[in-house]
Amino acid sequence: MDAEIKSMLQAELAKIGEQVKEAGEKALAEAKKFGDMSAGSKDKVDELLVTQGGLLARLQEVEQKLVARAPGAQGPKSAGMQMVESDAFKAYIKAGDFRKSFSFPCAAVVDITSDPARAGDLIAPDRQGGIVQPPVRRLTVRDLITPGTTNSNLIQYVKETGFQNLAAPVSETTAKPQSDITYDLIASPVKKLATYIKASTEILQDAAMLQSSIDGRLRYMLAFVEEAQLLKGSGVGNNLNGIYTQATAYAAPITVPTPTVIDVLRLMMLQAELAEYPATGVVLHPSDWAAMELAKDTLGRYIIGNPQGSIAPSIWGRPVVATQAMTVDTALVGAFRLGAQVFDRQQANVQVATENEDDFMKNMVTILIEERLGLAVYRPEAFIKNTNLP
Repeated sequence: MDAEIKSMLQAELAKIGEQVKEAGEKALAEAKKFGDMSAGSKDKVDELLVTQGGLLARLQEVEQKLVARAPGAQGPKSAGMQMVESDAFKAYIKAGDFRKSFSFPCAAVVDITSDPARAGDLIAPDRQGGIVQPPVRRLTVRDLITPGTTNSNLIQYVKETGFQNLAAPVSETTAKPQSDITYDLIASPVKKLATYIKASTEILQDAAMLQSSIDGRLRYMLAFVEEAQLLKGSGVGNNLNGIYTQATAYAAPITVPTPTVIDVLRLMMLQAELAEYPATGVVLHPSDWAAMELAKDTLGRYIIGNPQGSIAPSIWGRPVVATQAMTVDTALVGAFRLGAQVFDRQQANVQVATENEDDFMKNMVTILIEERLGLAVYRPEAFIKNTNLP
């Protein structure tokens, strides 16, 4: 419709242009002959120029609409659009008598509101970039453990299970005392952690950022479960045998009257040290660590907390890992580097594939992530667990 109006306006402009040219030539001839143009000629030229300007403005408006309008899109019609598309306006243009006035009753006044049906599409949404993701947990238990790799599905290590030291001073020609050391072959199977989600091929192709976001979220899902397995895996079925699960139960090596939680943690470190494995770290629930930092003396001064401090969390010179993978009122103290090691058989790997005919027909893909790892706890005595902090 707008294209037809554009053609009509261009034709009318060409016609007006010729009339302006003729009137101008006539006025110029009169000026040469009489020294000035007649009043009638002047009025005629003015009238033609006004008409020409109005047509140019209408043509520009139509051209802008043709450029801005998307193919096939039909937005709400303004009063101007209703007028130029009306049969009455087309007849007025075709008649060419622009000395007459033209009026057009609009069918309705379009209110500019947020309703798309009432010119609301004129308001562009303020779309923010990126994807707002839920909060993620800090995962740090793995950082405490000695890293390693393996090319097998089973980790085996020889563990000393018995030790009898009968070494003593002896005299010459006297039989020497025999000491005994017993060993056991320990096997720790490599376990697989995995999950997957479904997504449409279109959304992955149309939003590269979304694919990278999905990859990141899947990796976090796996790391989240990995931390729980390394710490508290039950060892049953496909579960890792976690450090806390194998740790030695706390038994105070010395008596301290009315011990506080800070006292108990120091006694747990002592228990590990007496087993010849000095503790290198402490794992607590964030609530327990916060309660310790907020503890005050009788004068209201913080005992270990410092509201203005920026030093990494630590107690008794050992780093503290606060994670929700631990239960409230429980603690784990140990020589993490010496007592345990994690073995990566296959690091976290993301794969995207069409798994079955149903996915193929629906333009869906399966995004899978999996890893294989094993955990060796060489010395359970190196780790002390407390299930009931004061």
